Amino acid sequence: MNLSPFYKWIKDLGFNSYDELYEASIRDIKWFWKEVEKRAGIEWFQPYHQVLDLSKGKAWGSWFVGGKLNLAYNCLDRWLNDEEIASRPALIWEREDDQVEKYSFKELNNWVNQVANGLKEQGISKGDRVAIHMPMIPEVAVATLAIIKLGAIFVPSFSGFGADPIAKRIDSAQAKMLITVDGFLRAGKMIAVKEEVDEAISMVSCVEKVVVVKRMNREISWVEGRDLDWKELESGVEDFSAEPMDSMDPFMVVFTSGTTGRPKGTVHTHGPYTVRGAFGAGEKLQGGVNFWVTDMGWIMGPSHVFGSLLNAATMVLYEGSPTHPDIDRIWKLIEKHQITSLGISPTLIRSLMQYGVEPIRRHNISSLMSIGSTGEPWNPEPWNWLFEKVGNKQIPIINFSGGTEIGGVIFTNTTLKPIAPASFNARGLGMDVQVYDSSGKPVINEVGELVIRQPWLGMTYGFWQEPERYEETYWKVWKDTWAHGDAAIQDEEGFWTITGRSDNTLNVGGKRLGPAEMESIIVDHPAVLESAVIGVPDPLKGEVPICFVVLTQGNEATKNLMDELMSMVTKRLGKALRPKAIYTVADLPKTKNQKIMHRAIRNAYLKKNLGDLSSLDNPESLEEIQKVKQPQNI
Repeated sequence: MNLSPFYKWIKDLGFNSYDELYEASIRDIKWFWKEVEKRAGIEWFQPYHQVLDLSKGKAWGSWFVGGKLNLAYNCLDRWLNDEEIASRPALIWEREDDQVEKYSFKELNNWVNQVANGLKEQGISKGDRVAIHMPMIPEVAVATLAIIKLGAIFVPSFSGFGADPIAKRIDSAQAKMLITVDGFLRAGKMIAVKEEVDEAISMVSCVEKVVVVKRMNREISWVEGRDLDWKELESGVEDFSAEPMDSMDPFMVVFTSGTTGRPKGTVHTHGPYTVRGAFGAGEKLQGGVNFWVTDMGWIMGPSHVFGSLLNAATMVLYEGSPTHPDIDRIWKLIEKHQITSLGISPTLIRSLMQYGVEPIRRHNISSLMSIGSTGEPWNPEPWNWLFEKVGNKQIPIINFSGGTEIGGVIFTNTTLKPIAPASFNARGLGMDVQVYDSSGKPVINEVGELVIRQPWLGMTYGFWQEPERYEETYWKVWKDTWAHGDAAIQDEEGFWTITGRSDNTLNVGGKRLGPAEMESIIVDHPAVLESAVIGVPDPLKGEVPICFVVLTQGNEATKNLMDELMSMVTKRLGKALRPKAIYTVADLPKTKNQKIMHRAIRNAYLKKNLGDLSSLDNPESLEEIQKVKQPQNI
């Protein structure tokens, strides 16, 4: 009988099942992650002498102490001695207008080296932060790898963001340089980018250089002495020695939103991320062709780039809309590039379901071996449609949940166990996960707080320049325990389900947004006194923002004013995060210390049980919210 490489590894370690290995992996985390590092097969410039140092506490574990390596080196340079891999496509880019570019591992490495030399000539050095605001074009991967190779830190930004969130992330990271693009194609339209970037740069003082990829070759504003054509970074020198980095040196700061509005800068480091990226959930094979429908500004963008290259696989990047020029674009991409692993979101599948199976049947998608999904919860109907109509009940859906702060998976679906719709059949190896009730006791068949009881490989090393906020966010509910902020349930059969956020963070089509980020934009309008934003269920995006505003005295809720507010939010946050509706109310429910009660607003709007209102100072304010007429599909 032929064993899968993953199951053979489990047997070689002396276990007979995934569950047996899981229990061993949390019994002795140092032993387990050392075995993972051995399986990952990465190259060190200097070997480590200790797997994990917890002398600063569980929140601040140091991994692979004494080791020196470089993530970008392990993505590219280490494969160049293997002639077959060196000539294998590392990157396939398809533009929305159907043009395709391909780069082998050797060609990609040479390009990265040119840009690393160019960045160095522009004064970028070890530890500097460089922000990237680009769609999924080849230069986004090249810039990222070049920054990492020379020891600097890259700060990604979602390509659909408006100026306000771009500026916040640049300023928080104190980025010295921003790499961007003049524009790109999306759904057949040219999306202008440089204008948003210029506005964002005007709000900060740290950026010295703006590098622009002339993707559309359009006329744009140009600041002499500050702006730089991408071509000037391509030095022509194809030799560059990767900077040896300590295992815990940061290479990436990815910002994620919380309920307090200010984005949190999660810090990811060379050693843990390289090993975890090469290992994945353990089931990865070297090679294959991977395609995730994602953006570099969300954690799956970098994970797609690094996870592919660390496993000698080909990554497919696609610039535009997954339904343009026709609704079969995804299936066409699979057939054209012989994609073996597809990554999608439930929101995308919900949008494609309405067109039926005919667009799928136009194409031969037999190359597909697995479908990954993450970012938001499934509901059974689209999951079953994907499994039955797309995969013909033959392709496993590897649903997993992690997070920007996690650097890996918390829950996953392993093919070594039965998979159930819209849930997870396993906890990630090495992840000591439980569901706690309010008293801190594990519970089954009861919704509780998702917690992780031991440190793991890939966890954020604090928040950028905010260690106290990091500890307060995750480590203060229970001693030495990470409280993730998700509500979850484990059933008696061992399946796990995440039921939603246990805080107020919105999850719009897999993009997380803190309510205060949108609220702060709305109250910038002189007619608005205060605002509150909630997330409500949506059949397409999973969740959408709904805004409530209290107007200043003398202002009325005219159509022009509502259009102004909607336009203001859309311009600054981007169309992807546009509110479903904006309502005016006389007052917002607040606690006695004047904290707006988002939970109460949401329950009132959705006509749910209001729950305990004892802390409210003005419970009568909910009556008006309960009477609001909802838009369709809520």
